[in-house]
Amino acid sequence: MSHAHVANFVHCVFSTKDRRNLISSEIPKLCAYLIGIARNLHITVIAVGGMPNHIHLLIATPPAMALAVAVQKLKANSSRWLGDQGLSFEWQKGYAAFSVSPSSVETVTNYIRNQERHHQSRTFEEEFLSFLRKAGVHFDADHLFAA
Repeated sequence: MSHAHVANFVHCVFSTKDRRNLISSEIPKLCAYLIGIARNLHITVIAVGGMPNHIHLLIATPPAMALAVAVQKLKANSSRWLGDQGLSFEWQKGYAAFSVSPSSVETVTNYIRNQERHHQSRTFEEEFLSFLRKAGVHFDADHLFAA
């Protein structure tokens, strides 16, 4: 696809299993590792950040790569790496992904890089529900945070 020209920016969010605070001390190394995984997959990471129980990524995927494949590879490889670091670790099943217009990339980047500030006033669950509602994503509230 040498003649494909795309601007495919996606804000991805996924949490630790049961949203447990498992990655506190590992966040900087985990972010670096996710960037490395992405680079190997030809995914551009524009921003990555998180909290002890979840991660945000703003990525640009290659034209021929399905988003589900990109997220699955990022989650699987990072989960394996966290296990190698001595953590009994799993990501929650599933993920959320929101398309980002080129004009909003800087705003989303700043949001991702300032996670600690955002989570002083709201939990991951509140943040996640807000994203889903703002994007108009249908969800089943009874099963949204199920394992």
